[in-house]
Amino acid sequence: MAGSHHISRRDFIKLMTFGAGGVIAAGIGLPAIDYLIDPALRKNAAEAWIPLGPLENFVIGKPTLVNFTRSKVNGWERTANSYGVFVVRKSETEVIVFSNICTHLGCRVNWSETAGGYLCPCHDAEFGPDGGIVRGPQPRPLDRYEGDTLKVEEGVVSILFTEG
Repeated sequence: MAGSHHISRRDFIKLMTFGAGGVIAAGIGLPAIDYLIDPALRKNAAEAWIPLGPLENFVIGKPTLVNFTRSKVNGWERTANSYGVFVVRKSETEVIVFSNICTHLGCRVNWSETAGGYLCPCHDAEFGPDGGIVRGPQPRPLDRYEGDTLKVEEGVVSILFTEG
């Protein structure tokens, strides 16, 4: 029996212990590593089409505030943020959508029927009905959705919302 391998009982127990330990370590370790790394590798959708409602819900010439919520997952933390836009129906088919966020410091603007424009309660910024600057410290007009970021399909107004 020149080439036969003889293994002692002690060596057999050592091999079996190391083998079982390796299987247990892999069974626990691989899912743990996946749990730790997966959220960092996951890509969040930064933009999405948000339906704002049927066109018939918006009165011609009257800005209508529409609020919506977007959930965001950052690692293991899930947050829900509330956003708002003003939908302005100009005619039977023409629609403009303005963000309700002031371009100065990010406060939410409100439509004022008496002022005939959008007013920011934080620093007295005022925007006209077209979203343009009337007075105040804001650096630019209200952000608007138009062209490729606004659509009316099957009677529903939608915007391409980008979180940023």
